[in-house]
Amino acid sequence: MHLVAYDTRRMSLEHAILVSLAEQPASGYDLTRRFDKSIGFFWTATHQQIYRVLARMDADGLITGKRHSGGGVRPDRTVYRLTGAGQIRLTEWTREPTAETTQRSEFAVKVRAMPFGDRSAIVADIRRQRAAHAAQLDYYLADEQRHFPDPARLSGDELPVWLVLRGGIRQERGYVEWCDEMLAALDGEMTTATSKLARSTPTREKV
Repeated sequence: MHLVAYDTRRMSLEHAILVSLAEQPASGYDLTRRFDKSIGFFWTATHQQIYRVLARMDADGLITGKRHSGGGVRPDRTVYRLTGAGQIRLTEWTREPTAETTQRSEFAVKVRAMPFGDRSAIVADIRRQRAAHAAQLDYYLADEQRHFPDPARLSGDELPVWLVLRGGIRQERGYVEWCDEMLAALDGEMTTATSKLARSTPTREKV
């Protein structure tokens, strides 16, 4: 069995797929649905990326696929599961210290550019960002209520999933609060400027 060299210190789509298949064998279609939902809490990928990496992992001996017939009613599908080599790689990766996350935000840089660009457009962008993250927060909260109504009773495999979901909830809630803080500060600045302008404008004398 030939295993390609890889960098265990760098999180990749491969690792996310290994974790997902360790939880439960899945077809490529099943994996894309998980990445659209639960795995999307911490990692995103397109359908094309997932299928491409699955093919490579199969060739590298990390996973193995079994063809299942759809019986002429549904399309045939290949269900993947970890091999022994795949489990070893996953275990080795979990032993590596996680690299610190580097934050890169085009949105934050754009907010900083406000004094030099189109202020009203950037404020509108803040409102759009707030709406998007509020919607994601609502989705996470609904998912938590549906699948984890009593977190105190969680154990085993369910507990780590809930902990990751809580991270997503906290992140989205923090983003919404940040947008609210920015909008409040900008509104206060605008109100102050308007007030100063009103005080400095001469009042016409009645004739």
